[in-house]
Amino acid sequence: MVVVLAILPIFGLIVLGYGLGKRQWLSPESMTGLTQLAFKIFMPAVLFTGIAKADLQHGLSPMLLLGYFGPVLLVFLLVNLVVHRRLGTPTAMGLTASYSNNVLIGIPLVSSLLGPENLVYLFAVLALHSLTLFALQSFYVAFGGQERVSTRELLLSLANPLVIGLMLGAALNMSGLTLPAPLWQLATWLAQAGLPCALIVLGVNLSRYRLRPSAAVWGLTVTKLLVFPLIVWNLCAWLPGLSPAARSVLMLMAACPSGVNVLAFARTPEDNRTVSSAVFLSTMLAVVTVPLWMALVGLGE
Repeated sequence: MVVVLAILPIFGLIVLGYGLGKRQWLSPESMTGLTQLAFKIFMPAVLFTGIAKADLQHGLSPMLLLGYFGPVLLVFLLVNLVVHRRLGTPTAMGLTASYSNNVLIGIPLVSSLLGPENLVYLFAVLALHSLTLFALQSFYVAFGGQERVSTRELLLSLANPLVIGLMLGAALNMSGLTLPAPLWQLATWLAQAGLPCALIVLGVNLSRYRLRPSAAVWGLTVTKLLVFPLIVWNLCAWLPGLSPAARSVLMLMAACPSGVNVLAFARTPEDNRTVSSAVFLSTMLAVVTVPLWMALVGLGE
């Protein structure tokens, strides 16, 4: 019951945004402005304030990173191997099955279900999440197709306000310094607006996608919501030094739906239709699968 109560506000805001998008109550100009505010100011403040106060000694563990990124690499490689053998060309499907929406959905879920003190494990993964997967996708496209790795484009994709907010928060944490009270209050207020605004934006964006169910879409969705978290949960059980809380955080992150950022790597109309449908379907079905995962591992009882 606790899990359902924690999830309802998150997906309620997504549904609200979806309804606003379908009704077209937000003009393209206002939607652009809201998106800019959410992802250039509010969400960087969420990451900055979160990691600035986190206990990094518990988060910086090689076993923690192995417990998450080991399954990430496995899912990424296996899905791309199967799809590439069938289509003969690089796609964004492996990325779709292994890239979780750990910022918009992962942060509120972990905070609500496991407590803000356990966000340190999520932040540790986020520090390398986009860097690892976007670089993998770029190299895969370069070596599996005709494109070349663009170092400039890769760096630009990583030099975004979210990563900057995360890095500034980590730098402040490790420096031992503190912000003056008025500045910290300002950052806290901005962070408080971040998640509600960003979840509404996510819902509006989802309203633009048309769900086109296919075997590929269902396969990606099942892999993302069921297979990926199962691998993470079982691997973490064998790794030494991981606390039950860390194991639960990693599994919850893996159980999050596909992140919408993967659409930037879709190169063809067919790839875009499959990826966008998988993002849409995994987001909608996560409202069912996440509580199931939590019940299976005994959280939120």
